[in-house]
Amino acid sequence: MVMEQQRERHGPPWRRWAEGAGRGPGLRSVLLVAVLAQAGSAWAAQAQSGRMPLDVWARILLLLGPALLVVRHRYPVAVVYGVSAVTLVYLGAGYPYGPVFISLAVACFAAVISGHRGAAWGAVALLWTGRLLIGHWLYRWLPPPGDGPAPWTQELGVTAWVLAMLAVFELVRVRREQWSRERSERAAAARRRADEERLRIARELHDVLAHSISVINVQAGVGLALLDTDPEQARTALTTIKAASKEALGEVRQVLDTLRAPGAAPRAPAPGLDRLPELLEQAEAAGLTVTAATEGRPRTLPPGADLAAFRILQEALTNVVRHSGSRTARIRLAWRPDGLELRVDDDGPATGDPAGGSGNGLAGMRERAAALGGTIEAGPRPDGGFRVIARLPPTAAPLQEEP
Repeated sequence: MVMEQQRERHGPPWRRWAEGAGRGPGLRSVLLVAVLAQAGSAWAAQAQSGRMPLDVWARILLLLGPALLVVRHRYPVAVVYGVSAVTLVYLGAGYPYGPVFISLAVACFAAVISGHRGAAWGAVALLWTGRLLIGHWLYRWLPPPGDGPAPWTQELGVTAWVLAMLAVFELVRVRREQWSRERSERAAAARRRADEERLRIARELHDVLAHSISVINVQAGVGLALLDTDPEQARTALTTIKAASKEALGEVRQVLDTLRAPGAAPRAPAPGLDRLPELLEQAEAAGLTVTAATEGRPRTLPPGADLAAFRILQEALTNVVRHSGSRTARIRLAWRPDGLELRVDDDGPATGDPAGGSGNGLAGMRERAAALGGTIEAGPRPDGGFRVIARLPPTAAPLQEEP
């Protein structure tokens, strides 16, 4: 993980080296090129006695190419053409062949890295064309005296060197584009994971707080209404408020713990259908009369599907408390071979607040079901009231038989 973060921050090694112009590593690379050009050309002069000897002007030309490399990342196009022109002047002056081409290779490499691929190709083409003119036409008027046309075997060697440089440039370009694409994909994946986690936490907080606060609101109204006439009933309402708020605080703390320690195991198991009796008790404490029925043989759901089923039922009952004038609700769990169907009905009528699909509660239920490949149907019943039907298929949440 640390190496991946460092790579994200600094990029691949070749990119860090290429972008080092004007700093320590970049200056060291320029000095290295200058030393190689001077020493290698001196050795080449001894082996190529037919060429012009290295004089002061030759030394200046051998230094001018590396000197231009100092600003190769600030002015990549100008530098690559400048180094190509300096190299061409060196060859036209009849000086020995040698590592003078290293400066051009580094300049072309920097141009490709900075996105100026055409400039690199143009500079190489300029040098290659100039070399052909010098070796087969202009040699009559250029030093060394008495020089003849360049042998074609030598031209083949120069052409091979040019093609090798172009191949390296293309490989660098492809690798650079691939690295940039991978970086963009990693950043997009990280943003997507962050958005999904934020949405999951928002759903959890909404479901926990909406249900608990609805219970607290109803019981607070009961307590205020009966505080003087029926103190015992008011005490019961306050006890329910205390229990609901304690449970809400515990679940909110569990959600917040996942934010403080990402990837850590939760301190308490996530709620599931095994807590359905507790959910019914809370709904009854909020003033609802809830009946639950089961069809088929109950099975053990995976944790994600179990949590989604519990939250869907919880949100459906919360909507009954908040938006329905009915004080009764019916839950049916249908265990079928093609999955689990959850149905919650109330007899209405609506209290005036919209109970359609535009609210966060129904949107959250749909998101939970969709994450498992399921569906949610919610809307008014033909005979009055409201109905929510959730279907969780086994394709996304395989059901396992209890031992």
